[in-house]
Amino acid sequence: MAAMVANGAAPNLEGKYVAMVVCWLLGNGCLFSWNSMLTIEDYYVYLFPHYHPSRVLTLVYQPFALGTLAILVYNEAKINTRRRNLFGYILFFLSTLLVLILDLATSGKGGLGTFIGICAISGAFGVADAHVQGGMVGDLSFMRPEFIQSFLAGLAASGTLTSSLRLITKAAFENSKDGLRKGAILFFAISTFFELLCVLLYAFAFPKLPIVKYYRSKAASEGSKTVSADLAAGGIQTLPEADEEDPKRFDRLGNKELLLQNIDYALDMFLIYVLTLSIFPGFLSEDTGSHSLGAWYALVLIAIYNVSDLIGRYIPLVKCLKLESRKCLMIMILARFLLVPAFYFTAKYGDQGWMIMLTSFLGLSNGYLTVCVLTSAPKGYKGPEQNALGNLLVLFLLGGIFAGVTLDWLWLIGKGW
Repeated sequence: MAAMVANGAAPNLEGKYVAMVVCWLLGNGCLFSWNSMLTIEDYYVYLFPHYHPSRVLTLVYQPFALGTLAILVYNEAKINTRRRNLFGYILFFLSTLLVLILDLATSGKGGLGTFIGICAISGAFGVADAHVQGGMVGDLSFMRPEFIQSFLAGLAASGTLTSSLRLITKAAFENSKDGLRKGAILFFAISTFFELLCVLLYAFAFPKLPIVKYYRSKAASEGSKTVSADLAAGGIQTLPEADEEDPKRFDRLGNKELLLQNIDYALDMFLIYVLTLSIFPGFLSEDTGSHSLGAWYALVLIAIYNVSDLIGRYIPLVKCLKLESRKCLMIMILARFLLVPAFYFTAKYGDQGWMIMLTSFLGLSNGYLTVCVLTSAPKGYKGPEQNALGNLLVLFLLGGIFAGVTLDWLWLIGKGW
């Protein structure tokens, strides 16, 4: 395979659609555990009524994710991508299992000690996310755009699946304390199994697909050292590290140069998520007032956001609907900030129909713009540069999430919390 890349021979691109399905599942596994924790907020609000779990858990999660990813991005060119991603998925599996064990060990009782344990596990989720999300986006950035789109769609699908499951379990055990707990246990039992599946898929199935081996070999031929372990797992030896005819063949732009050339894309990612996370999930969980849907209201809004986000990530597959103009992307992203006053006045004066509509637009635009930016930015660069740029953009994405969940607390001003 490496020889085919070096000689310009026609590559074996078999397995494209299988790879897209695997990318979707791996994306799902990246956030399934965390979305399970967010989606059972009604259970945690019941257990910890004075600790604002919807906000605190997210605020704990983000510094670990952001700090870990910053270290990984700085050392990206030296890191073994296979070990990085496997570590992340294994940590997701173990952390999700610990949530289950903690609930069983405490018999579903609240208290400060249990809450601290949940917060510690939330921090572990952040570390795992930094390894997997940055590693996978970087890895897929030098492959086909459809692979990134499938991975990002999987991220959104995890929210949709967990929301659907939560609505089903709530309907089955409505107004029952034991029902809330059974729903939480079911969530994390399914999530634990799914994370184990992702470990197996990434370790054994994904590296052996012909199209994946081709793109990783191509990246290795351009000087990437991060793919060697994955190539070995696929049964391929990497290319020689030197090229006497073209000594500059393996030269690549540094992270600083890549960032300067793509600062608008980086700001795009930051601004998309600083707005989204300043509203979702904290504001939608606690600040929407009383409505005819009662206790279902927050769950319905979160479910609508997740479904809309998922739909938005598939829109760019229609070529004429994909936005690639850097200027238009920035204008559209800045225009989204009009949603802040819109949500404020709707929560104060509007009915639930308007809130549902705004939530749908928030999710739809979040998913659509994320895919447009992450599939457009890597074009025109060599494999190692695309990997590095993917990591940088995810770093700004997580920076936006951290800023957003911090700003989310501003909604509590004047509420006497």
